[in-house]
Amino acid sequence: MKYVDSKQVQKNMNARLQTNSISKFLFLLSTLVGLVVLLLLFYRVLSDGIGWINFDFITNKLSTDFERAGIMGAILGTLWLMIVVAPVTMLLGIGTAIYLEEYAKKGKFQSFIQTNISNLAGVPSIVFGILGLTVFVRSMGLGNIVLAGGLTMSLLVLPIVVVASQEALRAVPQFLREASYGMGATKWQTIKKVVLPAAIPGILTGVILALSRAIGETAPLVVIGIPALLIPFPDSIFDKFTVLPMQIYYWTIDSALVDEYANLAAATIVILLLILLLMNSIAVVIRNKFQKRY
Repeated sequence: MKYVDSKQVQKNMNARLQTNSISKFLFLLSTLVGLVVLLLLFYRVLSDGIGWINFDFITNKLSTDFERAGIMGAILGTLWLMIVVAPVTMLLGIGTAIYLEEYAKKGKFQSFIQTNISNLAGVPSIVFGILGLTVFVRSMGLGNIVLAGGLTMSLLVLPIVVVASQEALRAVPQFLREASYGMGATKWQTIKKVVLPAAIPGILTGVILALSRAIGETAPLVVIGIPALLIPFPDSIFDKFTVLPMQIYYWTIDSALVDEYANLAAATIVILLLILLLMNSIAVVIRNKFQKRY
């Protein structure tokens, strides 16, 4: 029987415990650094912008006069953009995920599509802006309207929805599918009645992340020529528009000439954060409801 040195065992255990404590401290420090930077930025934005937020600021039109400038046009433009992005992204993204996970045969073609979708998630957003300018604005002749902007942003966030939906579908236990088939259900009936309801929480998480990114992107909209000042309120997806990130972008640039524009940009950031918080809260409530149900 091999002799075990108790002192060496204790020494090894102490070394592992020390390594674990150091790792825990480093991870905590990394988290605190991120939180501190975030809190500092949030404090700076609130301190610069909260005093400029009032009813007139929210309901007025855009103006070159900082005392009369408002963001209602940008808010409406952002909402109209989401009206295009949300259904297009969900239909195409979830549909693609269902095809790849449930119907496509495993092979080179499926692997080729999967690889390209994963690569698209890392493509810079400005590239999608160039694509939208070429296809939607010029080739299709849509111009810089809500529909063109929404389709461009849908392309940008589509890979996020596809990948998240695939992971949610893979997480559904295989025995649920087999039980459905054993009861005589067809493949589509199984997907519709069993797989999708069980995967909805994960799918909604991906949609939440995608819409949050779309509502905060600026570069693609700059490329397709979305204006920022003195335009009427959009009434449909065929009207010209601007969005909150665009307004923040231009007011930040103009703050080099007029200091008050920096305060207007900070106030707009606060409104944008509130809209994002509201959207995410609603989506989380819906997701939690389905988690309890299935």
